Amino acid sequence: MYQPNMFESHHHHLLDMSHKTQENELDMLRDEDYESKSGTDIMDAPSGDDQDPNQRPNKKKRYHRHTQHQIQELESFFKECPHPDDKQRKELGRRLTLEPLQVKFWFQNKRTQMKAQHERHENSQLRNENEKLRMENIRYKEALTNATCPNCGGPAAIGEMSFDEQHLRIENARLREEIDRISGIAAKYVGKPLLTYPNISPNGPPRSLDLPIGSFSPQPAIADEMFGTSNLLRSVSAPTEAEKPVIIELAVAAMEELVRMAQSDEPLWIRSSDNSSETLNEEHYSQMFPRGIGPKQMGLKSEASKESAVVIMNHINLVEILMDVNQWSNVFSGIVSRAITVEVLSTGVAGNYNGALQVMTSEYQVPSPLVPTREYYFVRYCKQHTDGLWAVVDVSLDNLHPSTTARSRRRPSGCLIEELPNGYSKVTWVEHVEVDDRAVHDIYRSLVNSGLAFGARRWVATLDRQCERLASAMASNIPGGDVGVITTLEGRKSMLKLSERMVLSFCSGVGASTTHTWTTLSGSGADDVRVMTRKSVDDPGRPPGIVLSAATSFWLPVPPKQVFDFLRDENSRSEWDILSNGGLVQEMAHIANGRDPGNCVSLLRVNSANSSQGNMLILQESSNDSTGSYVIYAPVDIAAMNVVLSGGDPDYVALLPSGFAILPDGGGKHQGGTILEVGNGGSLLTVAFQILVDSVPTAKLSLGSVATVNSLIKCTVERIKAAVTPDQNA
Repeated sequence: MYQPNMFESHHHHLLDMSHKTQENELDMLRDEDYESKSGTDIMDAPSGDDQDPNQRPNKKKRYHRHTQHQIQELESFFKECPHPDDKQRKELGRRLTLEPLQVKFWFQNKRTQMKAQHERHENSQLRNENEKLRMENIRYKEALTNATCPNCGGPAAIGEMSFDEQHLRIENARLREEIDRISGIAAKYVGKPLLTYPNISPNGPPRSLDLPIGSFSPQPAIADEMFGTSNLLRSVSAPTEAEKPVIIELAVAAMEELVRMAQSDEPLWIRSSDNSSETLNEEHYSQMFPRGIGPKQMGLKSEASKESAVVIMNHINLVEILMDVNQWSNVFSGIVSRAITVEVLSTGVAGNYNGALQVMTSEYQVPSPLVPTREYYFVRYCKQHTDGLWAVVDVSLDNLHPSTTARSRRRPSGCLIEELPNGYSKVTWVEHVEVDDRAVHDIYRSLVNSGLAFGARRWVATLDRQCERLASAMASNIPGGDVGVITTLEGRKSMLKLSERMVLSFCSGVGASTTHTWTTLSGSGADDVRVMTRKSVDDPGRPPGIVLSAATSFWLPVPPKQVFDFLRDENSRSEWDILSNGGLVQEMAHIANGRDPGNCVSLLRVNSANSSQGNMLILQESSNDSTGSYVIYAPVDIAAMNVVLSGGDPDYVALLPSGFAILPDGGGKHQGGTILEVGNGGSLLTVAFQILVDSVPTAKLSLGSVATVNSLIKCTVERIKAAVTPDQNA
């Protein structure tokens, strides 16, 4: 019900705040007197804790001005310990030729000064909040005053307007303000080169998160693979001046839709019977959001999912990862095969990403050549809604280029990030896309339909796993009891950085990205071997020459966890690894980087039965989450690894990663017994090898090399099948 007195009572509140502000300003002037002093008043009588309350103080005092060196030393000590004890004051006074009482008074004055600064900061925040409330009050008054009758168009009495209409008018006014604000910010940057903004440069170094393993910095060779050529990704151009206002308006509306979808439950989202997933109610969605980005295109299928999780990372760091194209594509390297920032329309305000707006293209993948990638051209918008609550939204811009026949487009998708205590954050992710998935191979169709391939659950599980990996990398209290555990911080950092590069290289070369030219060697079955060649020149992180990549994917009637444990276990390696020649494999060192025992980086030694080959070292990283697993490895030079374990630079260690991607075959869980068909709890295994077939980059690839690699990968597949499904191979 409308209450006119609410404005008057709020006005009195403003007057009270103003009166308090004047008092605070007087306090501020008094406090500033502390800042003008760089010395200490020495009283003849005791002061502070040592003063006798029955003794009248002698007001005679002597003023001593400290030297610049003394002030610097005191300031430096204050940062470490603002409340020194008697022993520390005496030691500090001895070093600086000051009396302990002088040191005591200096620290008292400094603490008072810091308290005054803190209070001034709080007062400033309160004044800003007060001004914000006052402006909102005025806006609401104007909205109610200018109300019109929906029937006749004339002035309407408040009683004639429904609550919903009032709410919609206020909401429209707020959205118009936000569009105007973003347009104003964007106008400052429109037409300027992207190099003006190095923090969001498409190919420049990512913003540092001050994390110990280099914040996922991509190597040049990997960056070349990621930012390759593609029809969609290369056909789009920077938006025109006429398109920019349309993009801004679309981004603001998408943000509104994302927040409402993320915070809604039933009837918009319908929970499954076992509460394991949520399905979008399409009819209710079209009623809630009648406009959106237009009707669904012919031939496209809707996919929508929502997932929440608590991750061990600060909310500000999460926002930076999502808004920096290099960090984002590297953290989600298993999903994002390539990503480019086309143009930055706004870098945000107040030194952070609040209000940042950028036009991007990206390509999403499943680690298998049998699943086509999904390419998107979209705008990404970041907004801080309240203190500790951020949102990042994507929405496709295909309507700006109607000639582009996109096989996939993103309706408002993204995540809400909520700050939690102790450096944790709650992430709520929404994925809502329309795709043409008819080219997906049959054995992967159940996986794609379940949402585990591209849905919100995969994004959240990947983010949770990577946050866990970073947190474990930052740990300094590593127990040294276990044999092989690397306890030195420098050695851990170098080995994790090397392993990180190995994983990025593997993920960038195993999918069906349009930058890859896969050639099928024979037949038309799912487990056919596909190969492609790459030349490695002047790259310190790869051996020079011609590299042959080979990959194949197939289904196994075995749960993914069983396949993962078999492939990562060094004791069973000789059962499938032909190149180890049946030698004994021992773990020389390892770094645990997650709660699951299978999440770790290991250094393995292969004691070959052939003494002429000598001993070989293998770097291996195994990673497991609810949507998939990886076992990735690469042979490494013994001398180079000694440098890495000593904390040396790992960027110059040559790597050719090979490995396995293990995915569930759909949404079904293994209930025990024999798995008879795809979708009932089995595994989808991709085997990928990279082999240097010639050390001369200009050499021609021989058919013999291709035949050898084809035979190698097929033999490995047969060994794995025989080992994990012995009953079916008997």
